[in-house]
Amino acid sequence: MTGHVLFIQGGGDGGYEADTKLVASLCEALGETYSVYYPRMFIEDKPDFGWCQQIGDEIVGIKKDVILVGHSLGASLLMKYLSENEMKNRIVGVFLISTPFWSGGEEWVQGLKLDEAFDNRLPQDVPIFFYHCHDDEVVSFDQFLLYRQKLPWATFREINSGGHQLNNDLTPVAMDIKALRKPVFMR
Repeated sequence: MTGHVLFIQGGGDGGYEADTKLVASLCEALGETYSVYYPRMFIEDKPDFGWCQQIGDEIVGIKKDVILVGHSLGASLLMKYLSENEMKNRIVGVFLISTPFWSGGEEWVQGLKLDEAFDNRLPQDVPIFFYHCHDDEVVSFDQFLLYRQKLPWATFREINSGGHQLNNDLTPVAMDIKALRKPVFMR
């Protein structure tokens, strides 16, 4: 087994089901030497819907070096978790697809927003990749540009078309995962 991948789904009604196509594409592109874990995330009555705790439990449950992949809401909450918690597992790489950059004063968004200094709290020795389509109809491309501004050391992959789901083709993500040379140790 080359790697263990934890995929965190996007939000919304039917988010888990919609992202099964993304997971299937990733599994096919990675091949049999990677094990992909795809837990269903449940909505709880908490400011972050309880996802940060669930993400932490899933990471710790793997008990091995882990590659983190998130889509949309799942990607943004992976960022939140990584910037607010110490890692017990070794994180090999982080791959974020169609990631919202939450802002605004509405009460419901406060638990999703990143801390102002989140960029200083992320493990900078762990490769972080962002993927975003110019024609994303759910998360505007401007939010991708905000992450690029805050995290100049990360890798950013602009994709011309494919919408919010990247045409359900995660081949570019799989190629970057396979290109990782060695595990990077926790901070």
